[in-house]
Amino acid sequence: MSRILLQTTIAEHPDDWDIRRFSLLARELRDAGHQVIARNRVGGADDDPVLSHVDRLGVDQVWLMAVDVGDGLSAADAAAIVRFRETGGGVLTARDHQDLGCCLLQLGSLGAVNQFHRTVDDPAALCDDQDNPDIAWPNYHSGANGDYQPVLGDDPVHELLRTGQTRSGRIEWFPAHPHEGAVSADVPHASVLAQGRSAHTGRRFNLAVLLDGETTSDGRRLGRALAASTFHHFADYNWDLGHGAPSFVTEAPGTGISEDPYPLLAFKDYVRNIAAWLSPSPPINSSSSPVAKMSPGFGISTVSPRSNVTSAVLGGSSN
Repeated sequence: MSRILLQTTIAEHPDDWDIRRFSLLARELRDAGHQVIARNRVGGADDDPVLSHVDRLGVDQVWLMAVDVGDGLSAADAAAIVRFRETGGGVLTARDHQDLGCCLLQLGSLGAVNQFHRTVDDPAALCDDQDNPDIAWPNYHSGANGDYQPVLGDDPVHELLRTGQTRSGRIEWFPAHPHEGAVSADVPHASVLAQGRSAHTGRRFNLAVLLDGETTSDGRRLGRALAASTFHHFADYNWDLGHGAPSFVTEAPGTGISEDPYPLLAFKDYVRNIAAWLSPSPPINSSSSPVAKMSPGFGISTVSPRSNVTSAVLGGSSN
């Protein structure tokens, strides 16, 4: 099993999408046997003390909930995440509409598969949510928070979309959101995992894009990556409305998931499948990699021949 850093790109904020809004995701990963460090970015610091050294801390995966408006990663943070992939680490990124999470643009090919307001100029095609005039492109209206959206995928079904909980053997429904972001497969080694369909226009859009098979200039294989169209696929509110949302969320929620929670169980297999697919082999925290020991107080003490970093305190961690 893997050691997973689940991190947001904002400092602690009770009325925003900080790490407390992803507690059910953390629980699901822990229930699958993974060791999860759940934390926010440290406020008031140019470089995050964990992300800026993540390639040296012995974690196997980074799940980055990009909930910022552009300032969520410093140059040092981004460079460390790129190096992390170069050592085989797996990365998931999840953003949202317009420029929400555009700090991801610093992440090389993983940034390139994420499209933002500042990088594309096609409002007629990409501004799909007509209900909220404050939301600009790119955005796609897959449904209300609290409802499901159908998942469109090719045959044969990809391993990430397999489940034993449906007759078809595939994950058929994702949590919906009124304005998902845009992810593309326009770089080498990128492929579309699944698509959704706009509830407003019928347009198809990408729900998740994979990066697999990339190599460095000296031939080392990069860790796998998944770029999700929105962090709302993983947010507590979109799994269970009872967990609440920040006060700036004004759209009326749906009741599909509360009325029929069974498809959500299959979607949670997607979460578990991602964690298995992103896991490097051998694990970065194995005996063949830098030695990392995690304390019960959410600290990581690291001894690495490649690093002068001997410890990093994981502030803002969450059970």
